[in-house]
Amino acid sequence: MKKKKGALTRRDFIRGTVGATLGTSLVGLNWSKVKGAAAGSSLVTIVRDKNAMDAGKNVNTDVFKKMLEQTLIKFTGEKSAKDAWLSLVKPSDKIGLVPTPHLNPTHDEVTDAVKSSLIDSGIPEGNIMNAQGGPEKPKACTALIGLPGLKAHWLTGIGTVLKLYILYSGSPRSYHAQDNSKLGEIWNLPFVKNKTRLVLVDALHPLCDKGPQVDPRYKWAYNGFIAAKDPVALETVCLKIIMNKREELKGEPWPLSPPPLCVEAADKEYGLGTSKMENIKIETFGWKEGLLL
Repeated sequence: MKKKKGALTRRDFIRGTVGATLGTSLVGLNWSKVKGAAAGSSLVTIVRDKNAMDAGKNVNTDVFKKMLEQTLIKFTGEKSAKDAWLSLVKPSDKIGLVPTPHLNPTHDEVTDAVKSSLIDSGIPEGNIMNAQGGPEKPKACTALIGLPGLKAHWLTGIGTVLKLYILYSGSPRSYHAQDNSKLGEIWNLPFVKNKTRLVLVDALHPLCDKGPQVDPRYKWAYNGFIAAKDPVALETVCLKIIMNKREELKGEPWPLSPPPLCVEAADKEYGLGTSKMENIKIETFGWKEGLLL
């Protein structure tokens, strides 16, 4: 197939072209200006509460339910969580919830709260399923709600939003190391494309180093919940939080390996959203300490 004018190929990424651009866009940007992005940009909403977890890092379900409700209302502009959900999905939809299964998995309390909120909004419980897994899962759904955990990953650099659907490919090993640049193509598979209604990132207790085993030194209580429809804008913001935390811990820039080539590739090669910070509007609510933006 003939390459479109201006399109980026995987070879471009492996040469380092996109890696250099990504580094410039994330490190050199004036973030105080970014948060005032113009209307019409991709919206990313961050809700935080310092009491979302207790001292033992257990989720306070009552606090989190309020965070979820606030997130839905603030992101959609609707008057209630019910109205928010019904602006995104229909009671007749077969809705797949897609949590992160391994290496800093999504908290069960998060998945349970989202399911309960959907049911309270009039979605039949029988129309809601866990859709993490192989290609048959999204094929059974008409709508997907992404529920990834915020984390770095040893095989793809960042392992939050774009990696969430990797099992839908049927060949997850094809997207490791430098090939993480191709993760965006999974979102364009015929049985996945245009099904994602919202992505809600569990940023309560993120992991900023990559594994393969979780090292508690690199987990911290961010106590956040991050929402967007644009998966690339959301991943870009998540990556900024991860990179800022890594630099805070190290005292100097601490690059991820492999580099998360998937972020800019998802924008420029796969057309999934924007990785340009000037086109991302970040709205924050609640606890401001340690925002890392």
